[in-house]
Amino acid sequence: MTLRPTAAALPRETRDTLFLLLVIGLCVAPLAGHIPPWASVLTLLLLLWRGLLAWHLRPLPARWLRSLLLILVLGLTLLHFRTLLGYQAGVTFIIMLLALKTLELRARRDAMVIFFLGFFTLVANFFFSQSLATALATLAALLGLLTALVNAHLPVGRPPLVQSLRLAARMLLLGAPVMLALFLFFPRIAPLWGLPKDMASGRSGLSPHMNVGSVAQLALDDSIALRLRFTDPQQPPPPQNQMYFRGPVLTAFDGRQWLALNQPEAQAITWARPTPAQLQVSGPALAYEVTLEPSYRPWLLLLDASDQPPELPEGFRPVMTPELQWLASRPITSVLRYRASSHLQFRHGPQQDPRALRPYLQLPAGLNPRTLELAQQLQAQHASPQAIVQAALQRLREGGYRYTLAPGRYGAHTADDFWFERKEGFCEHIASAFAVLMRAAGVPARIVTGYQGGQINNVDGYWTVRQSDAHAWAEVWQAGQGWVRIDPTAWVAPERIGLSQRLQPPAGMLGTAMHTMVGPSTLAHLRALWEATNNRWNQWVLNYTQQQQLNLLQRLGLQAPDWQDLVRVLGLLAALAALLGAGYAAWQRQQHDPWQRLLARTRQRLARAGLALPEHLPPRAMAQQARAHFGAQAEPAAQWLLRLEQARYAPQPRLALAQLQQQWRRLRWPAPPRH
Repeated sequence: MTLRPTAAALPRETRDTLFLLLVIGLCVAPLAGHIPPWASVLTLLLLLWRGLLAWHLRPLPARWLRSLLLILVLGLTLLHFRTLLGYQAGVTFIIMLLALKTLELRARRDAMVIFFLGFFTLVANFFFSQSLATALATLAALLGLLTALVNAHLPVGRPPLVQSLRLAARMLLLGAPVMLALFLFFPRIAPLWGLPKDMASGRSGLSPHMNVGSVAQLALDDSIALRLRFTDPQQPPPPQNQMYFRGPVLTAFDGRQWLALNQPEAQAITWARPTPAQLQVSGPALAYEVTLEPSYRPWLLLLDASDQPPELPEGFRPVMTPELQWLASRPITSVLRYRASSHLQFRHGPQQDPRALRPYLQLPAGLNPRTLELAQQLQAQHASPQAIVQAALQRLREGGYRYTLAPGRYGAHTADDFWFERKEGFCEHIASAFAVLMRAAGVPARIVTGYQGGQINNVDGYWTVRQSDAHAWAEVWQAGQGWVRIDPTAWVAPERIGLSQRLQPPAGMLGTAMHTMVGPSTLAHLRALWEATNNRWNQWVLNYTQQQQLNLLQRLGLQAPDWQDLVRVLGLLAALAALLGAGYAAWQRQQHDPWQRLLARTRQRLARAGLALPEHLPPRAMAQQARAHFGAQAEPAAQWLLRLEQARYAPQPRLALAQLQQQWRRLRWPAPPRH
């Protein structure tokens, strides 16, 4: 037995319930990665259970069991989140309520509650992601939810789901102009326009501290951190090995963890009088535009080094810290686009040795004794700090050190393990061991985290910087020069910094199969095409700010527009839409219903045959009176009247009004009376 005949033979209530469960699955599926695993598994089990009950026509669970499940869900949510407040706990609880509500789906009222929860779940998708993929998945789920809603408002007969789908798609198309007008002209008032998020739950690859091993996890993350476009066509982009995007600067070291020294958070920055960064730039400035993915941190990633604040949208204010890091006035909770300029040639920091450099020489007591001994040897062999730095770098290049993402677990003496035992690690191990050695040798040093390099997308010309490009390097202080960037990883593995070898995440079974079937070059091109399309979505949809709205009004002819003009334009469009709707309704009232027109023609034809019928009679009553008046010769007309009634109140896919009109012309009508 095939599935199609079995599904077609199901009662309508069973068919509609299974379709609604499928739609609920479409609504919840994009959120599976953002709610606890137990919630995803429990939602799936509840939907499968309800589907089996509908398929086998079993009764719904008793009220006491549903109440017990509700208490269980409430307890699990409180146990996991410690609260019911907040968007994560709220979304999880709403999804569980949606799944539980299907277990008492008996009446139309219950279905309306499910539709309400379903629409809320669709909106919740944008709490976590506003990407093009999320928008497409939400649109598909919205179409399914509207189809189920239309189907619920057709209670008579067994209307096909395709008919409800067509009507739902038509509703979406009719609503598209309203959606477009609201998108273009509804005022975006910063900072209220956007979605808040807890800073403690930041998902960026960077943080105010660095534990040995954290960047290794990022190196296996292929998601996009930012996109970059150089805006000056006369100036070529810099070499990839010179593209360093500066993030948090880490100074304090406890033996395993590097921490930022007095790192200011967004709300603690003195915006009126920022501390001077002592930056001197030289050479031409590189102009570029950055599209930064949400990190839920206030960090603005710019190329080293920028002496001018980036051009941010309204509601953001930039400030530079003494460590050359640019911060925004609030966390980046959505895709942010800004323009900036940077100088690849610069000097930074004090030129002479002040007391402020003492924190950059501190080391924890009792740790890394062999590294301290090596530092003493370097001091004895070399007279200047520059020579000490060069000797350490030469040791990295010639000492058999190796770059790897799996160096194993380091002990308490992390620097000793790298320099003398393992001689392998990734950028955090290398930069940390180098900075410890420099401090032990009397050279002030610190760690800088950020991103290095990137890859150009040949489809749209944007540079793509991924989480796998996360990097850590060192800066040492030298008299007369200030802070100087030293990337010790480049001395161990030049290919990590250059173009010849970029870190790639391991491919899973699906990725391996795609590589085999499609080919790596075709797959890379498809990936670049998709990322370019998603970038366009970010540029033109997610970054459609109030300034762009005002620019649109200027192009429409308004001089010096403001948000009040946006309200006026939106009100004018609403009034115009109301007038068009009223005009269409008036025109539609003047048109005769084709079904009613065909019924009136039938009434006239029977009247000519000698049977006058009142206008209020339905087709079935007309058929009965025709049989009573004309007898057997009225049977073809009576059968046709019954089919006409079925086309109106219980339409079938094969019974169209045009076919009934053709049958009407071929009918054998009762003969008129003879005089």
